[in-house]
Order: sequence, then C-alpha cells, then structure tokens
Amino acid sequence: MAPRLIINADDFGLTPGVNRAIAELHQAKALTSATLMATGAAFDDAAAIAHANPTLGVGCHIVLTDGVPVLPPERIPTLIGPDRKTFRPSLIDFVQALLLGNILEVDIAREAAAQIQKLQIAGIAITHLDTHKHTHLFPAVLRPLLGIAERMSIHAIRQPFEQPWSLALGHGNRIRRLEVKLLSPLKTRFEQQPQIRNRQVLSTDGTIGISATGNLYRETLHQILHAMPPDGTFELVCHPGYNDSDLDRIPTRLRTHRDIERNALLAEIPAIALHPNALHLINYGNLGAHVAPLDAMPDTRRERVL
Repeated sequence: MAPRLIINADDFGLTPGVNRAIAELHQAKALTSATLMATGAAFDDAAAIAHANPTLGVGCHIVLTDGVPVLPPERIPTLIGPDRKTFRPSLIDFVQALLLGNILEVDIAREAAAQIQKLQIAGIAITHLDTHKHTHLFPAVLRPLLGIAERMSIHAIRQPFEQPWSLALGHGNRIRRLEVKLLSPLKTRFEQQPQIRNRQVLSTDGTIGISATGNLYRETLHQILHAMPPDGTFELVCHPGYNDSDLDRIPTRLRTHRDIERNALLAEIPAIALHPNALHLINYGNLGAHVAPLDAMPDTRRERVL
C-alpha cells in the first residue's frame, strides 16, 4: 500500500508572488494544499486563486504571533504585543507569555474564530487548520483551536510533530533539530485531546519537513520522499514563493529559499508521482469519512464570532 502525502504550502495570501507559486505548483501537480492567512496582504488574490482551483485544498493558517489580528486589539488583550496594536512580534515572547499563563485561551478562541470566519465569508471551504510557527504544539493553543474547529465544522488539523524517520535524516541546522526533539514529548498531549482521540477532528500520522524549513533543497526533498515508509498518511510542510519586491516589504526569514523550494517541488513531486505505488497525493479533505468532499463542506459563514 502506498503512503498518502499532503503537500501543504504555508503563507498563502502573504504576497502575490507566494500566491502565484502556489497556483503554478498545484497546476503542475506538485502541491495539493495551502493554508491561507486571514490578514495576509494578498488575501483577496489568494481567495480568487482558491476559487479558480477547486482541487486545491485550502486551510486556515491561524496567526497568533508576528502579525495583525482580525479582531480589534481590545477584544483580545492578552494576545497583543507592546505596541497594543499587533501580536507579539517574537515566537519566544509568545511562548514565554503562554507558559506564564498570561495568554487567555478565550482570546485565542475569539481570534481564531474571526480568522476562520473571514475565510468562510470569502467562500472558502476550509479543509483544515494549522498555525503560523506551529504554535498549536502547545496544549494551551491546541485546546481552544480544537473547540473552535468542532464548533465551526472544520474536520482536520495539522499534527505538528516531525516524524522520527524524517528527523533522523539530519536536515536543517542543529539548533532547529534540537528544538524539534525537545518539543516532541508534547505529541502525547496532542493525541490525548478528546477531539483527536475520538476522531471528531482528524489529522495525519505526522508532519515532515519541519526541521528542514529554510533548508528544503531539491536533494533534501528527494531524500525525504525516498525515505517514506510504505504506508501511513503524512504532511510535507513547505513555503514556496517568488522572491520579489513584494516579499521584500514583508517581515519573513524565508526569502531566497522560497524560490529554492518552488523549484525543488517542481523537480521532485511530478517525477516521483509517476512511479507506481510511490505516493498517493491527497489534501486534508480526503483524510477520512468524517471529512466531506470539498464542494460539500457545510456553510458556516453565519457563525457568530465569540
């Protein structure tokens, strides 16, 4: 039995160049899924691309750090940074505040619901949730997201833990691999959440490519794809795009590498998909019986924001 693989591009809506790369990769059968940022500068362009490419699975990329909220800051005060307008600019600051109990789960739920609702109002049938910088690794973020997913009829979420066989390939820098290893015990907490345990919200067997973020060269991708076990369902996280003038105006550490990832996906995915029983490419809408077809997802656009 061939393994099933979701190839998901994060940061859909960040810039027109990121959006163009996602559209081109999907049309080349090198990408199956993307997660859309509700407050991305190129949100409207991304929504138009999603409607023009109905086989592209589109999730919501929940942003809780390093960005602008959908809700007025006074409605989510514990998520707001020192400028009292935007989220905390640093992941370290966010995690520190979270672990100290200074971020309320109700604020996370309110903002996540608002971001999801913005996509739904734009007519996006949301296949799943994930988070910017994988903040739902932490139970205090995961719990409210699962509650909102269940209430707003979103049937899947990223399992944000690197697979041991993928991590063992040694891709990415040493510090990032150490961070991934240190956070891996939280996987048990993820699996113990009632919505996950009862399969009310579905996920994969794990994610690959997290430790290789910023280092997903063609050779790296080739090694990952050829190391996959003979069965299971996995997600490959990637950040393709065009390194153009629009990207220059966006705060992101991934610039030149977006071109590298785009070219790596174009070179490796269509080629390996030609091999019999090599890979079965899917998106989150195909995960299981709990997930409706993309054109039959329930309309929750009238859902009131908390």
